[in-house]
Amino acid sequence: MKIVLSGIEIETIKGDIAAQQDIAAVVNAANAQLRIGGGVAGALHRAAGPGLEEECRPLAPIKPGQAVITGAHNLPNKYVIHCLGPVFGVDKPEEKLLADCYRNALRIAEDSKIDSVAFPSISTGAFGYPMEDAARIAFQTIKDILPELNNARLIRFVLFDSESLEVHEQCLKEVFDA
Repeated sequence: MKIVLSGIEIETIKGDIAAQQDIAAVVNAANAQLRIGGGVAGALHRAAGPGLEEECRPLAPIKPGQAVITGAHNLPNKYVIHCLGPVFGVDKPEEKLLADCYRNALRIAEDSKIDSVAFPSISTGAFGYPMEDAARIAFQTIKDILPELNNARLIRFVLFDSESLEVHEQCLKEVFDA
């Protein structure tokens, strides 16, 4: 599904976050130490190769809501923006911290003159954030920050399965009245 607002395309697709060849920066749902892990962090680190973890080492640890940028190494992108999402029920205030992930990633992209960013569904895997709530927060945060974005042309959500895609498409329609 795609919508266009202020010249910025926002889309949802089912796919592999580590295989977004037409995207300048992919977002890593990182762990605090910015190391290889499970889920998105594992997929991106494995595809990027050991250089990514090496570049990440001096940037760690990061706190929930924070974001940092590195090169993409063997990924088909130029950059990886690493965000640490909140653990649902543990990191408080979880809504603000999750929104901060998306806001900080997009501000880093803006500062780095990045025109396309691909996000996973941050915090909804091992960190336990309910998918629908997380998607609504993500899209509302994007809607709020759109007026600040001058370089972005494409914001993509890459979802792992059909169920996640469906939830994100529904929330995208609701938040943007599409």
